[in-house]
Amino acid sequence: MRRGSGAGLEYTTLGASFLAGQLEKVLALYADVLTRPALPDDALEAVRQVALQELASLEDQPPKKMFTALRRAVFSSPHGRNPSGTLEGLQAATPEALRADFRRRYGARGCVLALAGGVTLEQAHAAVEATLGAWDGEEPAVPGPAVSRPHALRLEQPSAQVQIGLVYPDVSIGHPEFYTARLAAQVLSGGMGARLFAEVREKRGLVYSVYASPNGVKGYSYLSAYAGTTPERAPQTLEVMQQVIEQLAEGVSAEELERAKVGLRTALVMQEESARARVASMARDLYMIARVRPLEEIEAEIAAVDLERLNRYVAANPYRDPWTAVLGPVDQTVVSL
Repeated sequence: MRRGSGAGLEYTTLGASFLAGQLEKVLALYADVLTRPALPDDALEAVRQVALQELASLEDQPPKKMFTALRRAVFSSPHGRNPSGTLEGLQAATPEALRADFRRRYGARGCVLALAGGVTLEQAHAAVEATLGAWDGEEPAVPGPAVSRPHALRLEQPSAQVQIGLVYPDVSIGHPEFYTARLAAQVLSGGMGARLFAEVREKRGLVYSVYASPNGVKGYSYLSAYAGTTPERAPQTLEVMQQVIEQLAEGVSAEELERAKVGLRTALVMQEESARARVASMARDLYMIARVRPLEEIEAEIAAVDLERLNRYVAANPYRDPWTAVLGPVDQTVVSL
């Protein structure tokens, strides 16, 4: 069995890859972890040091540091927190507090189980009932997302580079125009022929990296854009980025739409070929919208977006007034925020 786990912004994931015939044995191991966690006192310090190292590593990852601060600026709800925690919180953690938190949050209600591979639904039901049937616990209350008014951040960090981040409100999964918005994002940043790469990097040579990507939490989605550049080029980079993104409202060409559709369809094909990617997508769907979208449904929704619909959407939903962050040597970076 190959296993892995991780704690993110909204949930903790436990995953494994194994032979289909071992399902019940694998679930029995996870049942032991979830219902009878040891969490011994003498294990905390080693785990704390790993967590502190991860938090400290943020200083060596300027793009991640910038987006961590930008997300905190966007959300006034706990969704703006750093999943790695805070120095004060990690230092104050005790074994008793961790055990109490585990009992409060790690219950059957609210848990999502997704399986992909050579297992039938009946086999899955039987294995879950045999191993996790007695698992209980209340679903923890989770606050809904709340955002601040768009504003700008200037973050000082001595460096030869400047990190620029933009965040624009977008439509969430489950919205009738979700895939229209995804195609619009592909037009902006769906490869070397996309607008941001062509205008900011290829034509003007302003950056070493530039992209935009859809992101979000349950109940709120956004488009984030990034550029890495030098202090001297930062003002023009920010100006051109915003121009390119905002000019999307003026319309998309048939060629751009077709290229965007090919990009999304290619991602779907890759997902279908990987059981690990498929199961992650299924679990995310269940968490976000309480159902799994069949790949055929997604393909049909992408195909249904024609040029008229896309251009009507981008005209009615322009990307304007972003949250903005600039991280770098402030005294060398003249950027109007």
